[in-house]
Amino acid sequence: MTSQGFSLRALRDMAMALAALLFFGALPAGAQTHIRAQLAAESLTPKPGSTVMLAIDMQPDSGWHGYWKNPGDAGVGISLDWDLPKGATLGPMRWPVPERLMVAGLMNHVFNGDHALLLPLTLPKDIPLGTKIPLRAKAQWLACTDKICVPERGELALDLVIGDGAILPADRARFDGWRAALAVPLGSPAQFERTSTQLRLAIPIPATTPLDEAWFFAETEKALAYAAPQNIGRDGNLVIVETTATPDTQLAELRGVISTAPGRGFEIVATPGAVPPLPDSNLAQTILLALGGALLGGLLLNIMPCVFPVISLKAMSLARAGGDARTAEGEALAYAAGVVVTCLALGGALLGLRASGAAIGWAFQLQDPRIIFLLLLLVMAIALNLAHVFHLRGFGGGEALAGKDGASGAFWTGVLAAFVATPCTGPFMAAALGAALVLPTPAALAIFAGLGLGLALPFLLIGFVPALRTRLPKPGPWMARFQSVLSIPMFLTAAALLWLLWRQTGSAGLVMGAGAAGGLSLVLIWIGRRQAGGKSTAWPGAALVIASLAVLPLLPAAVPTASRSVVGEPFSEARLAALRAEGKPVFLYFTADWCLTCKVNEQAAIDREDVQDAFAKAGIVTMVGDWTNADPAIGRFLEANGRSGVPYYVFYPKGGGEPQDLPQVLTPATLTALAR
Repeated sequence: MTSQGFSLRALRDMAMALAALLFFGALPAGAQTHIRAQLAAESLTPKPGSTVMLAIDMQPDSGWHGYWKNPGDAGVGISLDWDLPKGATLGPMRWPVPERLMVAGLMNHVFNGDHALLLPLTLPKDIPLGTKIPLRAKAQWLACTDKICVPERGELALDLVIGDGAILPADRARFDGWRAALAVPLGSPAQFERTSTQLRLAIPIPATTPLDEAWFFAETEKALAYAAPQNIGRDGNLVIVETTATPDTQLAELRGVISTAPGRGFEIVATPGAVPPLPDSNLAQTILLALGGALLGGLLLNIMPCVFPVISLKAMSLARAGGDARTAEGEALAYAAGVVVTCLALGGALLGLRASGAAIGWAFQLQDPRIIFLLLLLVMAIALNLAHVFHLRGFGGGEALAGKDGASGAFWTGVLAAFVATPCTGPFMAAALGAALVLPTPAALAIFAGLGLGLALPFLLIGFVPALRTRLPKPGPWMARFQSVLSIPMFLTAAALLWLLWRQTGSAGLVMGAGAAGGLSLVLIWIGRRQAGGKSTAWPGAALVIASLAVLPLLPAAVPTASRSVVGEPFSEARLAALRAEGKPVFLYFTADWCLTCKVNEQAAIDREDVQDAFAKAGIVTMVGDWTNADPAIGRFLEANGRSGVPYYVFYPKGGGEPQDLPQVLTPATLTALAR
């Protein structure tokens, strides 16, 4: 052993011994603590014989941290001495994914912020209703900064009353947030190889699962050198970890957590076995493939149903350009800039929100009723402008909107096209967006920009290829009539947005949206008359924008998805696991009311009588995940399967076979073939 290794080991052992001495020594009653610990229950009135989830809510002061169950080179995890009623039992404690903290060459596994440790409590079956259940525990833990450590202790106390098992919405949300931070048990076994100097792990994680700042935290003590570097890469659906082993330790099993992103990871149990060599990573090739997929996906998005409502805006921009090369090229570049900037903004927001721990995916903007409300008013205004009710050029602050002539109008046309069109995930997009969530941020943003470039490519080709441009009709009086015709799909888009607002917020949102759209129409008709009389429209336009923004706080909150009717059995990971355990075939699909591709697939394939009859004869259970409103459970499931948006279709064969991903454009033949 080297002198450095001896000093680190000695320092760690001394720190552990000192912490233990202080930990179990006398501590003044009522001493100030730097980590506050409280006991909470998901239901304060659990049913007899039920299992209720408990949480130890740990809240460190700023700059202080607590420790994971294996604290690493130094530290002490929490210790609990429970006093439970007769017949009550506690299950194993579930821990969040820890963080790394390197101090003086020692690696610590810590929690720097608020965190919760979850324990299932099972109650006796014969306990009478109304019985008071006192829960008591003596807790001891170590609170540290990067300079000092303080042993702390506290009395955890909570009283439950046997009742109906009701869970308050606030408690449900709080516990769901804590569950989202837990390490997820990995169902497939991992393998490890160990020599006197090296430890190698092969962990079966799908290649589509993002890896960001991955690290393996060993729960098994003395299995590896905690502070040693870890070389982590992929070999298909295996994550390979290579690091330094501790000498002279025999292992029959290795337990730990592989973190895939800050606050996210999988619990693994590894047994001795063969581990393939770590392949050479080719980041440039991965980026190029993902970028190519994004370009193709964006190009194909132009013919997806979700883009049809905004094609009219693009057509009007082309018609205005006529045969003038400079004008056409300028509008093409401006339109492309609007599309790419919007895709970059949406992609950057998606990456930022996911880094903060939100379980969201592509098209998150249409899960907010306020965005739907503003889009409704914007599309209604554009439709009325196309119908010649008023002129956007003279509408006060409206020059920057999509109906304005020239490059500015083309830019905002591109913004609107990307904002409304991108919620649907077309062919090639799923893999590209999945890769974007794995790659470094600059590469991920390049992929989002590639998606926008693909969406804008047809407009760029028409703008810069004279042979294509000369095929456009010449400008003339027909443009006014054509503009009136193009107002029809925009009115239909407004109607679709109003329907979506109703689906998200219920009848209250429908009334408010319809009233706002009707009021907007009356005001714009009045503005059109002022324009015809040569009067100023600046102050009415500004007042209209202010009034629209003032209505937003009054908009009802989104109705929980579970309270709305769905076709098929509502998605539940627990229910899906139970059906799989029974060997039943399952057709699982994820949809949203704002995804027109999803709705077309449902009408044209899923909800057909012949398809449902075939499913019924084959015993196929249909399960649907409705993502119209944000749902963390669906977001986590999509992410775990390498998806960032909807639609997503997967079939689980009878008898527990491997799941089969289905294409994003379905036909009845595709689905009836599953029954055979």
